[in-house]
Amino acid sequence: MSDWHDSVVMFECAGESLVGIVSAPLVPAEVGVLVIVGGPQYRAGAHRQFVLVARHLAVRGIPCMRFDYRGMGDSTGPASSFEALNDDIDAAIGAFLKAQPGLSRVVLWGLCDGASAVCLYPAETDRRVAGSLLLNPWVHTEAGEAKVFLKHYYLQRLTDPAFWKKLLGGKVSVLSSFGSLFSLLKVAGGSADKPSAAAAVQVEEATGSLPERMAKGLARRDDPLAVLLSGRDYVAREFDQMQASSAEWRAVLGRQGVEVLHFPEADHTFSGVGECDAVAEATLKWMQANGLARV
Repeated sequence: MSDWHDSVVMFECAGESLVGIVSAPLVPAEVGVLVIVGGPQYRAGAHRQFVLVARHLAVRGIPCMRFDYRGMGDSTGPASSFEALNDDIDAAIGAFLKAQPGLSRVVLWGLCDGASAVCLYPAETDRRVAGSLLLNPWVHTEAGEAKVFLKHYYLQRLTDPAFWKKLLGGKVSVLSSFGSLFSLLKVAGGSADKPSAAAAVQVEEATGSLPERMAKGLARRDDPLAVLLSGRDYVAREFDQMQASSAEWRAVLGRQGVEVLHFPEADHTFSGVGECDAVAEATLKWMQANGLARV
């Protein structure tokens, strides 16, 4: 007999039917992991990433639930933006606790804009949340993306002898290459033409940018936090660049109970051999270090 099992969980959110899968050990635990899916993905994840992480944790005594939020996978309703998942997360936590006897708290675990949704969730008012783990958080802005490409793509190309050989040999379009470069320089400098600029300023003043709202959400909490960053991922590089220039993010990442872990060879979804297991093990060790799992 296996020491873990999968089970289907059906639950409701705002009148819609949502589907979750719980991977659970036979021995009850007080704290579990709730996976918040990122991007246009359903509960399995790219390369079955979430399936593998959930089962890895279950074998080691930690129940894990992954679910389809409204409009994704097998859940009903119109698709929701990652910025509007608070009700889905709240309902999923309740369904997870109900499905697992003895479970009283959960760690919110999210990839990409799933990690962003975790930051925006009001966990400071939800005693069921024991901590948060963010993988390659999505902090996208047009200027931030442009700066990342300038630093990590164009700088590399401009210092590559092979690029200049192709350029001088007529194998690369001068207008196309440098036109794209100048466009990125314009966006990175914040001078790109934007429709309805006045309206954009009003929205920015009223709500703040996405990175600012994420930082403010985390700043209101005092529970454990971990950030996992891939070395071969533009999303992670944009996060690195953003937090280096943000006093709010530096304050969040510098407080006690926060850990930042780097995976230098990993891509965005940790699809390389052994990388998914490495993420699951890092999750386990972080939980153990913070008293959220048995040692």
